[in-house]
Amino acid sequence: MKILSIILISLIMTTPAKADQKLMDYFFAAAKTGETEVLTEFLDNGFPVNLRNNKSYTALMMATYHGQKDAVSILLNHGANACLKDKRGHTAMMGAMVKAEWSIAKILYKKDCKQAYTTGKTLEEFAKVFGQTDKLEALAAEQ
Repeated sequence: MKILSIILISLIMTTPAKADQKLMDYFFAAAKTGETEVLTEFLDNGFPVNLRNNKSYTALMMATYHGQKDAVSILLNHGANACLKDKRGHTAMMGAMVKAEWSIAKILYKKDCKQAYTTGKTLEEFAKVFGQTDKLEALAAEQ
């Protein structure tokens, strides 16, 4: 709980607007670095799981892109929407393909995001661009 104590102390010492931004920064940092205890504390206390940062990424996208499989599971278990897109139209699954995070892709592939791909590139088209068609087909065959 040392990290949470530091967070609380820093919030007490700041203005409300800066406190909101600091909370967001800590939340996204926890997703990016796989601090599952911190993520769980945020989410168990009602922090919005699908909140977006200033680059339009969700915590699920950040955790996926940085290979934080346990954080991905926690976020999904707390209701993270795997089908949300960033400002470029990319989902967390697409981030997993870019970074070749196939253990995470296997988890995300189970989410039905067909509606998310009705505009922009389909998952298959995206896989082709990144030379991941074989991997995506193998993943689909496992399901």
